[in-house]
Amino acid sequence: MAEAAGALEAAGAGRLAGQVAVVSGGGRGLGRSFCLALARQGVRVVVNNRNRVVDADGRGPADHVVAEITAVGGEAVADYADAADPDSGRAMVATALARWGRLDICVANAAIGTPGMFHTQDASAFDEVLDINLRGGVRLARSAVAVMRAAGYGRIILVGSTGGLHGDVGLAAYATSKGGLLAFGRTLAAEGAPRGVLTNVLLPYALTQMTGGAMPPGARPLMDPDLVAPVLTGLASPQCQLNGEYLVTGGGVLRRASVVEWGTVALPADGAPLTAAQLEDLLSRSGQGKPQEFRVAADAFADLIGGAGADGPPDEAAEKPETAG
Repeated sequence: MAEAAGALEAAGAGRLAGQVAVVSGGGRGLGRSFCLALARQGVRVVVNNRNRVVDADGRGPADHVVAEITAVGGEAVADYADAADPDSGRAMVATALARWGRLDICVANAAIGTPGMFHTQDASAFDEVLDINLRGGVRLARSAVAVMRAAGYGRIILVGSTGGLHGDVGLAAYATSKGGLLAFGRTLAAEGAPRGVLTNVLLPYALTQMTGGAMPPGARPLMDPDLVAPVLTGLASPQCQLNGEYLVTGGGVLRRASVVEWGTVALPADGAPLTAAQLEDLLSRSGQGKPQEFRVAADAFADLIGGAGADGPPDEAAEKPETAG
């Protein structure tokens, strides 16, 4: 903590000076690193964390992060809303507006992970993960977007997971919640761009309360949450025009991720039910085609229907019609 405070003091007001951010789940792990990194750049931060554990003075995780920031001249305020509360998003944004009258950056980071195989996990435990990780992020973004669209500017960073991109054994609820954020983020990106509100999804690898027990010892030194924070501050910058991106980062490295569709192949013209062998062959031929990215589902639909008359090798589609209905 002393090193973080010293770096904050030395940096002073940075390239984000004067902006205001809300960071949910900001009291520990990645969230704490995000709050401190933003503060180093001169951002005034609403540090959100529900108070499950408090010290002898009644202070919780958010209070301690605020103390780190204010001790070196930064500005921050604690917020204790629970992401599972339907009113949590409104409360966090209201805290920012009441204190500073604006909101520029929204980081939806609050999350829990409850391991368990899907067929044995209690439904209520599964729902709790969805309520905090997915619905909590949606609630915060809903309130943030209302302010940002009116202002004509905003940066939204949703904290996802590669579990949501690829799935993960024993973490069905967590993967489902994070996968939902991926689709949600692309939708917000498309809807917000005309109003200057850009949304990206960060998929971090870092040592946190959730991952600490499962992290291989050899990987632990590389999984410092502070190694993820520079990517977040880059996304939060007014100069950053990235929108709808998935950024995987951890251990001091970064790579772009996406969802793709492969080559288009025609089904048999007779409309007969496919055999297993036929289906496997069609998928194999599709996989030989060029992968394509689509920013919204309507573009993918138009591309597929435009090539619906194809009967050749992958990607030898008929010319697209001018419109797709």
